[in-house]
Amino acid sequence: MLRDVNVSIPRGATAVVGPSGSGKSTLLRLLNRLADPDEGAVRFHGADVRDLDPLELRRRVGLVPQLPAPVPGTVGDNVRFGPRLHGQDVDPLAPLRLAGLDATFLERDASRLSVGEQQRVMLARALALEPEVLLLDEPTASLDAAATASVEEALRGLGDVSYVLVTHDRGQAARLTERVIELRDGRVAE
Repeated sequence: MLRDVNVSIPRGATAVVGPSGSGKSTLLRLLNRLADPDEGAVRFHGADVRDLDPLELRRRVGLVPQLPAPVPGTVGDNVRFGPRLHGQDVDPLAPLRLAGLDATFLERDASRLSVGEQQRVMLARALALEPEVLLLDEPTASLDAAATASVEEALRGLGDVSYVLVTHDRGQAARLTERVIELRDGRVAE
């Protein structure tokens, strides 16, 4: 539960750090309306997110979950999934490359990939929607060092895409972001 949180997250890369149970994942859920606040408001470009269509908001503010959840089918199917929900088609290769994977992955069964590869597919799936902001919930928590390095490299290569990275790893926050918000017991730490 978050209490008295008043933060502004500018364009660029921002980390949200803090111990387990501090409210980091709750903050991400509020930012793309997987949950609504009991009090106060969450604003995106000045508009209360409750006034925005949730599906349109989630296209503009993509979420990469902590645990990969590929849909049944190929990697290409997974990358095309979000745009198809919006009645669009996308060439899956560009977002796949941004996520650090190449064309050889397109026809592979997503469920048979390593966890690290699946996590990069989740990143590509979010990028296929061309979001303004990515919300990344501990995207490397269950990965080994090599897979973590690959995901971090992909994040560094995103260019103009802003992102909010939830992480327990302060070193990762320092490597990948320009700003850090620390939560403790549901509040912003002073």
